[in-house]
Amino acid sequence: MTEQSAAQVVQSELEVVPWHKSTYSGTNNNCVEHAALPSGRHAVRDTKNHTLGARTFGAEPWQVFVTAVRDGSL
Repeated sequence: MTEQSAAQVVQSELEVVPWHKSTYSGTNNNCVEHAALPSGRHAVRDTKNHTLGARTFGAEPWQVFVTAVRDGSL
């Protein structure tokens, strides 16, 4: 798969997946949303400005991040 077609696949995934707002979100919406993509990747975007796009991460880096947040090392 070329880099361009990979980006198109991710973009199409981002349009159909359910997004989940962080439980740490305050009343002023200064937070992020997460989506688990069908490809196994994970995406994060700004809650207030979806037009900025999303950052995607592979399963392994995402799990390292989540573990670090949970155990307080991040």
